[in-house]
Parts: sequence; structure tokens; C-alpha cells
Amino acid sequence: MLHRPAGTVTHGLVFTHGAGGNCNSAVVKAVADEFSAAGFMVLRIDLPFRQQRRFGPPFPAQGKADREALRQAVACLRDMGAAQIVLGGHSYGGRQASMLAAEDPSIARLLVLLSYPLHPPQKPQELRTAHFPELRVPAVFVHGTRDPFGTIAEVEEAIRLIPAKTLLLEAPGAAHDLKNADLRAASEATRVLLLDQPA
Repeated sequence: MLHRPAGTVTHGLVFTHGAGGNCNSAVVKAVADEFSAAGFMVLRIDLPFRQQRRFGPPFPAQGKADREALRQAVACLRDMGAAQIVLGGHSYGGRQASMLAAEDPSIARLLVLLSYPLHPPQKPQELRTAHFPELRVPAVFVHGTRDPFGTIAEVEEAIRLIPAKTLLLEAPGAAHDLKNADLRAASEATRVLLLDQPA
């Protein structure tokens, strides 16, 4: 689903969903609306695992195909004139976006990662951060203070592994779905970080 703001657009955002949702999830639509209002062309997509099955989480072997779909979506936005690409997602979608950026830093200028699934609930030892030291793309993290996939303190510790610039925005009282969280700060922080980067 494409959101195209009025006027000349140079910034684009590819954004996708978590393991239990799709591109029509409330948080995905909220991000698209907020970034579109800020002047971004936004493409929200269903990952291949969701295209194959309406319900249920992805299988581990499907990650590569999901990352390739993100790569193709980025290429699509570039073809439409968005020179500066931001890539992101909610939960699983954000994890795949960050893994793709670790594999290929040229894929995007910046990452927007909402409710990054740092570990499964009640399993803090099963961290999903192996690729963090390879991330050379700046990242904005938005995380709820009641998210069972990682506490704010755990996220703060984890993002120290990332050599690129990072920013963590807390969503007070929000759980993993970030319901009712104010996402305006995410779009504002993204624009500031983009301006701060060398061309």
C-alpha cells in the first residue's frame, strides 16, 4: 500500500509488520500516516510469509525470502523517485529490516525499528542481537515500557553493540503493540538524523 504525499518527495519509507500481523495492522498504518504527513513516500508491505498464509507466524527458513521482499520494495521506492530510503518494521519486520541492513548497508540511509523483539517473552537469554555489531546504518528504536520482548534497560544495553548512531524513544505504558503510542517523535527524529548524515 503506497502513501504518496503532495509535492516533490525525496524521502521514502518501506515499513512492514510483525509476526502476527500484516500491512494493515494498526501500528503499521499509524506509522505510514505519521511519516506521510511528514513528507515521506511510504510503502507498507506484506512479507512473503504473510502472503502465503493469512494467519500464523513465519517459519525460521522464511527469513531470507522476507528480506528479499524488503530489498525489492526499496528498489520500487527508488524507482518512484525517493532518493533517501528509510527501512523499518514492527517487531519481526523490524528485525528482518535490521538483518538486511547488516548484510547490505547500502540498502537504506536509516532504520526505524518499532518494538524490536530483543528476546522471546520470559527468555532473556535468547537474544536476537547477533547481527547488531555489523550494523553500519543509523537506527531509531521505539519501545514500550511494558514490552515483554525486552525491557528498556535491556534494549539500551543491546543497542550499545551497534557501531552506528542509535536513538531509543520510550513509549510510556505501551506494550508490544504500541497501541496509542505517539509516533510523531519517531518521524521527527528520523528527519533530524537524515539531515545529520553526510550526503
